[in-house]
Amino acid sequence: MRNKVVKLLLALLVLAGQAKAQGWVSIQAVGVLPGNTAEENRQCLQAAIDKMSPLGGVLYVEPAEGGYPMQGGIVLKRNVTLLGAHGPTGRGTALPDRSGPTGSLFVIRDSEHPFLTVESATQVRGIQFYYPEQAWQDASRIIAYPPTIRMSPEQNVQGVTLSCLTFYGEYVAMDFRAKAPRICEQILFEHCYGYPLSGQFIAIDRCYDVPRILHCHVNPANMREFGRSFRREVIDAVVRMKTFTYWIDHTDNAQLMDLFTFGVHGGIYLGNETYGQLTNFNFDCVSVGIHKLGSQWKNRNWQIAQGSIIANAGDRIEDIHPILIEGKGHTSLTNVECFSGDNPALTNLGASWDYITVRDEASVVLMGCRMQGYKADTPIHISKDARLRAIGCIDRDNKLVEIKSEE
Repeated sequence: MRNKVVKLLLALLVLAGQAKAQGWVSIQAVGVLPGNTAEENRQCLQAAIDKMSPLGGVLYVEPAEGGYPMQGGIVLKRNVTLLGAHGPTGRGTALPDRSGPTGSLFVIRDSEHPFLTVESATQVRGIQFYYPEQAWQDASRIIAYPPTIRMSPEQNVQGVTLSCLTFYGEYVAMDFRAKAPRICEQILFEHCYGYPLSGQFIAIDRCYDVPRILHCHVNPANMREFGRSFRREVIDAVVRMKTFTYWIDHTDNAQLMDLFTFGVHGGIYLGNETYGQLTNFNFDCVSVGIHKLGSQWKNRNWQIAQGSIIANAGDRIEDIHPILIEGKGHTSLTNVECFSGDNPALTNLGASWDYITVRDEASVVLMGCRMQGYKADTPIHISKDARLRAIGCIDRDNKLVEIKSEE
């Protein structure tokens, strides 16, 4: 028995040496511990990042019961990866004996500073972020935390991977809105889950080389496993924020795929200076599903396909639009259906005003779209300067909608 124990210890030492040689270091080995104060852990983690940055490497967020208390203000410097043990945990990990998540988990105790500011060539993967003081039953007690993850405001940020992340109680999850003259490029968001109480999960601005948002899921039931599903009045408060879960502007050829949101004002905002593709999505219990704008005709164009929108939330039925298009540019919509109705999880009007409203000079083609659950006499409203063609679309009475606006 003794020999077996010795062999096991030797094997672990060999593995530890290999991990260190390969640039993998446990955050516990650099002094980040579950029993520390949040400030002690911040200082230890930052010191390890600073030391690792010149050569690059991985700081492994070793799973710990109840996670690690953390203060904000951490800068993830160039070439460093924070790596945890998890894929996205859509309903939450759970402690066996008390309410709360566990594992590769940062428990954030700071309401003044963004938790993590990232520089270029960084990666954050497989980690959970938890705000235990955040309200989940009482809307009047919502805490407006700074973003959990943001890009550095002091430099251009390029080549960042944010993958398999879960957020619990965040206010803004990931903020990559660069302010001129700063830009961000090659930013990848994938497999990230949460429910931001500002309504803003991912925001991107001035990203001029193909931002990607893939396989992300926003849902107020994301803490169900440890008993913190958001109450109806909190979800109603999020809707009243009039924000969008996914928000982009000043981006070239954005790639957006497999996106979900529930219980927010807006699904996705495609700003004046954007173009790209959006496919395979579901925006559920929103006021506006897609709000697309455009500043010019050359390349303010979007191809949108294979999605569903349930637009029913808001104070006035006339303000509820599954799809709202303004400005200039072209939009192609293929196989996008709306079937608005009631949902007891939030206060709603049980219907949308129409299927699509097109303002200004935009052009739109609809193909194979199903239009249900609207209150207006017609599912389509277009301005006199807009151009729209509907082909093979079906209205609430199961009749073909064959519309061609005047030349």
